[in-house]
Amino acid sequence: MPYLYRAAKPRQPALPRDARATHSSGQDYEALRQECRRRAVLFEDPDFPATDASLFFSEKPPVPFVWKRPGDIVKDPKFILGGATRTDICQGDLGDCWLLAAIASLTLNQKTLARVVPPDQDFGPGYAGIFHFQFWQHNEWLDVVIDDRLPTFNGRLVFLHSAEHNEFWSALLEKAYAKLNGSYEALKGGSTMEAMEDFTGGVGEMYEVKRAPDNFYEILEKALKRCSMVGCSIDISSAAESEAKTRFGLIKGHAYSVTGIDEVSYRGRKVQLIRIRNPWGQVEWNGPWSDNSPEWRSVSPSEQKRLSQTALDDGEFWMKFEDFKVHFDKVEICNLTPDALEDSTPHKWEVTVHQGSWVRGSTAGGCRNFLDTFWTNPQIKLHLTEKDEGQDDCTFIAALMQKDRRKLKKLGADMLTIGYSIYESPRGDGHLNKDFFRYHPSKARSKTYINLREVSERFKLPPGDYVLIPTTFEPHQEADFCLRIFSEKKAVTEDLDENVAIDLPEPPNPTPSSQETEEEKQFRALFEQISGEDLEITAEELEYILNAVLKKIKNIKFKNLSLVSCRNIISLMDSSGNGKLEFDEFKVFWERMKKWINIFLQFDFDKSGSMSSYELRSALKAAGYQLNNYLLQLIVLRYSDEQFQIEFDDFLNCLIRLENASRVFQTLSVKNKEFINLNISE
Repeated sequence: MPYLYRAAKPRQPALPRDARATHSSGQDYEALRQECRRRAVLFEDPDFPATDASLFFSEKPPVPFVWKRPGDIVKDPKFILGGATRTDICQGDLGDCWLLAAIASLTLNQKTLARVVPPDQDFGPGYAGIFHFQFWQHNEWLDVVIDDRLPTFNGRLVFLHSAEHNEFWSALLEKAYAKLNGSYEALKGGSTMEAMEDFTGGVGEMYEVKRAPDNFYEILEKALKRCSMVGCSIDISSAAESEAKTRFGLIKGHAYSVTGIDEVSYRGRKVQLIRIRNPWGQVEWNGPWSDNSPEWRSVSPSEQKRLSQTALDDGEFWMKFEDFKVHFDKVEICNLTPDALEDSTPHKWEVTVHQGSWVRGSTAGGCRNFLDTFWTNPQIKLHLTEKDEGQDDCTFIAALMQKDRRKLKKLGADMLTIGYSIYESPRGDGHLNKDFFRYHPSKARSKTYINLREVSERFKLPPGDYVLIPTTFEPHQEADFCLRIFSEKKAVTEDLDENVAIDLPEPPNPTPSSQETEEEKQFRALFEQISGEDLEITAEELEYILNAVLKKIKNIKFKNLSLVSCRNIISLMDSSGNGKLEFDEFKVFWERMKKWINIFLQFDFDKSGSMSSYELRSALKAAGYQLNNYLLQLIVLRYSDEQFQIEFDDFLNCLIRLENASRVFQTLSVKNKEFINLNISE
């Protein structure tokens, strides 16, 4: 499936209240619920049926799962029981700890939770077997409806469940997120940040714990006070270490939530503590300050109560912050606003969003290592005009997100390795060419190329104009992307896409026979030999003439021109409409053909008789056609081969089609002007 670029103008961030209904019926949650109530039936979702296809795409269920509604599992089901809390999240038989860690963090902010999990739904009098949840996706809030049939085995939920067996909000939330991504299996493996952003529309930042700033404790403290969502994990060195348990009770390659941070008085001094939660709902840290450690005996009962310290095997535990820095490797923070956690002053952030695509053969140029194609990537111009308050620079965050890769898992898609570079912009507009990047270094770039859904980085640059190049690491990799620019002061962004323009010279008048060049005299003799006295030739005869002439040109390695091309040439040049080409028409076309041959040879760098589709933009511009990304992508899809090469015959057909289209456009423009002038005069 091709990813086609469409006009990607900057957009404002979407608001939760604007959540778009996604059900295939076109109806929203309330309309579907009322319809079920009127018909006295329980909702069954045709978009995410209770079948194996909704569970797995690469395997069959290991045991025969039975889909049951909560009322068939327990006698008195509740949507939320005693408030939605982090203890409602217990992992089942699905490797989605990253999602569960994010859900646990979500429960710490009731306002954010109520946005994702609308509270006005339950199993009471209005029950119709339908529930809905809201998620942020690529600058848009979506309202996802589901029925409440859940996979069970032996009468118990197979996947996410609450510690309270008659509470079902968390299991239904997991089902809605599985539907959003195509199946439960699509949720296997991921980054906590991914789900955090889908719950908030926020912007993520990642910290390497061993390289964290000196004030890292204060950063985490501020993040939790601002209701940011925080996750942490321990790196693995090989797949064999995944979910391996350390001697301190911690799980490697596993996503944890950070649910609290505080100081406690211990033997006359302050000790910094951090509270962590394992989404399994069990298996905890067993070192200092763990649930049953002797350190708590020296802490007053009131202080323990303030810290909600309990000695339950519920997956949540405190540990000393210094021990946390020793044992954990990564911390992910999703800020509901992009305010710097090192800064004490909150800011109002300006946000612009660009939607775009990397398309094989035209705009999937890869990183700067691949100079020949790097310049063909989408280019976004960034105007930084206002300095930060009391500063000489402008602060902004660039967050590049690849879209729908989890949903495409069933088609074999994985997360691509992505990143971006930022260059100081030269004067003038228009797509920057290869030579610019050959001779100009980047001013800033993402720290690394990585196979995460989103790469984000905070920058400070002097006021001025810059060009941001979002790329995959390797060329020829297709994906849609969303680029968000957060700036403390208003920053203007625009796509450096070409305006469609045609700049063709007037065709020359055919030379009189008495003034013909030696070349034209040779063509006339060939014409007379093939066509007869009327000097008109058919497409088949034109094919013979052109191929005979091209074979005699030494530096050309073209394959023969096709009969289709010759028919297109006659369609372009035939002024009489008889389906043949007169000699005077041929002479005019041959002058054009020579120019096109020279352009093609200029971009056939290896003299192989074909040119890279990534050079098509420049080649068409040299021929007088300036195209935008969308038109360029369509042409590449039509005329390039599987190796992204374009032969001369295809290049010729492309130019003939463009010239025919330009004539139609110019004719319509003249008629429109005449129509407008007529209306004005009347």
